[in-house]
Amino acid sequence: MQRLKIVLTAFCILLLAAAPALAAGDGGHGESWSNLAFRILNIALFIGAIAYLWGKKIVAFFKGRSQGIADELSSLAERKAAAEKNLAEVERRIANLEEERKALIAEYTAQGEAMKAAIIQEAEKSAAQIAAQAKTTAQNEIKAAVEAMRAEMADKVVEATEKLLQKKLSASEHVKLVDKYLTKVVLN
Repeated sequence: MQRLKIVLTAFCILLLAAAPALAAGDGGHGESWSNLAFRILNIALFIGAIAYLWGKKIVAFFKGRSQGIADELSSLAERKAAAEKNLAEVERRIANLEEERKALIAEYTAQGEAMKAAIIQEAEKSAAQIAAQAKTTAQNEIKAAVEAMRAEMADKVVEATEKLLQKKLSASEHVKLVDKYLTKVVLN
């Protein structure tokens, strides 16, 4: 039924297209109507034969092509949306990275200062007790105790910093941060 509609539609279009050519003729002294009918029948049979022999392949080709284009467009749209999402996430991370770094440095500096103050206070108490016993021995032991405590404080600060950074930084961010500060140390 579908093919019949297509053939009849093609026939009507062809007939309508031929009408102006016939009207422009030399007043009816040209081709006869039967000749025109045979020509129209000939083209209709030709179109019908092509539709019969290759119609399914032609339709399948264009359907497959349009489906392929639609799939590719949808895939490209999905990839574009994912790329825009990733870009926004990276930009957000970059914007927050400097603020986060400053906050971490301020927090660890405050912790280090508090630890330093506690260690110094403890060292001063020990120094006062030792000074009562022996002034000379106390001075040497105070120096040793302060150095040991500073080393311990530095180790604790480094350890606490490492733990916090391991929790907050991903492996790639860690590598970037190390490279940045190694570059600063080397250049300075």
